[in-house]
Amino acid sequence: MADSQTSAGNVEKAALFILIVAAITWLGGVTIRWVLSGRLLVPGTLEFKPDLVPVVEREAFRMINYTSILTLIGYVVVLLSGTVFLFSTQLKLRENGWLMMAVLLFYMFTPVEIYTSYLDGKMISMELWRTPEPSLFRELFSKRVAALKGLPFIALLCYYTIIGLAIWQPLKKPKGFQPTY
Repeated sequence: MADSQTSAGNVEKAALFILIVAAITWLGGVTIRWVLSGRLLVPGTLEFKPDLVPVVEREAFRMINYTSILTLIGYVVVLLSGTVFLFSTQLKLRENGWLMMAVLLFYMFTPVEIYTSYLDGKMISMELWRTPEPSLFRELFSKRVAALKGLPFIALLCYYTIIGLAIWQPLKKPKGFQPTY
């Protein structure tokens, strides 16, 4: 019995470690893409800067696409390791409200991530296997940035909220807590 608990604990720790490293990679890539997007767009709008030099625009798209590869891999690893962690952890969602909120915030936006990953995949394939017109990159990029009326940005805010939840762990029941109702 002790061996199975030790092995479950090792799986939990390994999954958590992989989850943390992949989340850093994924969220770092997302942040880099937002910064690069800011170089292409007029602040506060979805319009491209009128004075963009074509070479600079092309390089920004290239960097966004290569960052997207890293980001997509990071997200898939976070999704898989997070699921393994949830199934292997001894933490109970009922007693750890912070974990329940983190799980809901993360998995709620999985469909959004799948759709935006599809758009990213189209841009990546254009980057790697074709020499597209700059207008095609602009079109796909505009569709990606405006995807789902801002839901990807709301998702990003939720992902950063998850970090705060994991650090401060609100709504955690104290050990030995017995409700008086």
